[in-house]
Formats: sequence, C-alpha cells, structure tokens
Amino acid sequence: MRINVLQHTPNEGPGAIKDWARLHGYEIYVYHPYAFGGVLPSAEETDMLVILGGPMSPNDDVDWIKNERKLIKQLLDKNIPMFGACYGAQQITKTLGYHIGKSPAKEVGWAPVYLQTRAIPEIPEKMMALHWHEEMFDIPDEAELLFSSDLLRNQGFVMNHRIIGLQFHFEPQTDDVKEIAVNDGDYAAGSKLNQTPEEIMKYPVPEENKIVLFKLLDYITE
Repeated sequence: MRINVLQHTPNEGPGAIKDWARLHGYEIYVYHPYAFGGVLPSAEETDMLVILGGPMSPNDDVDWIKNERKLIKQLLDKNIPMFGACYGAQQITKTLGYHIGKSPAKEVGWAPVYLQTRAIPEIPEKMMALHWHEEMFDIPDEAELLFSSDLLRNQGFVMNHRIIGLQFHFEPQTDDVKEIAVNDGDYAAGSKLNQTPEEIMKYPVPEENKIVLFKLLDYITE
C-alpha cells in the first residue's frame, strides 16, 4: 500500500502514523504542497491519503488548497481510505460541501474527548487529546459523529468505513508535541483551555492515543 501524506506546516508531521505504516510494511510519502509549488500526488498513485493539520483554513482562496480538494474528491469517488487531522478533516468536509467556520471556543492544549458511536470497536469512552484549532467542521449527513469535547460537539466523524476526520490530534508523540509548542506556542493565547506552551509540552502523551490511532487507521483500511 502507498500512503500519501499531505503535510501543511513544518512542525505538524505524521508522528505515530509513520509507526503504523512501518508496522504494516506500507510505503509512506510525505508531500508539502504549501512549500514546493503545490506538488500533490495523483489519485492513481494513492492507496490511502492522510491530510494533516496546519495554520491555514479550507476557506482560504489559495490554489493548492483548492487542488487538494480536487484530489480528495477523486479519492472519495474511488472509495480510497482517508484520514484527516484538524485542517485535514475540515478539507474533507469542505470537499463534501459542508460548512467550515469559527468554533464556539478556541481550543489549544490538552483536553478530553468523548466517544459518541460504537461504529469502531474497542475505543475508550474518554481520552485525553491534543487540540490546536479555532475553526470547526459540520458533520456530513452521510457520516457518524465519532467524538465530542466539552467545548465542541463536532470533534470527529467516521464515514463509509473508509474515512475518519478528527478535529484534534492523536498522532503527535512527545517530541512532536514539543516541536509544535516551541514553534507555535503563541497560538495558545486566548484558548479556553488556559494552558501555557510549557504546560502543553510537559503533559505526558497518553500511551493509549497511539493505540487508538492504530485502531482507527486499521478500521478504514481493513
């Protein structure tokens, strides 16, 4: 399997998704369309697409952002597995014709998320996740609400056994969290979670986040 990853800022990489790919012996290719003239993979060379987070919005009038959605639409038509994190999940829902707008509360830091459906087996009822956003997606009519938080209902969705979108992050490991926080720590200002960059970095990444991430990725590729 060839997994194509769309990365949108230097400090938000695939994290534990790479570990999952190595575990299964899958090939992984990481693209940086924001930095290299909008280079993207073709639908024909994509067996699975991962769309990571970033500081941009799907509502931005930028060619490479629009071209990402063209690729997503092609893969939706082919029923190719897709996993979106934060901006990535928003791109999927925007492609499906749903609204992306401001969240009721800016969430930056660690906060619990709560399972809303039993569609995917063996997922805990409550987990601690890293949040780094102030926009949100609508849940597509054809999808199930997967997770919610105390501040935002629409934290995740699962669709057609092939697509998962999360508004938060399960993929960062300890060093990844440090990289996010030291480079983008100023973004924590104004967050309703009231955590400093130092507090975010010091919080121990739950071991179950990687385990559950693997279950989610297994689910859409089985």
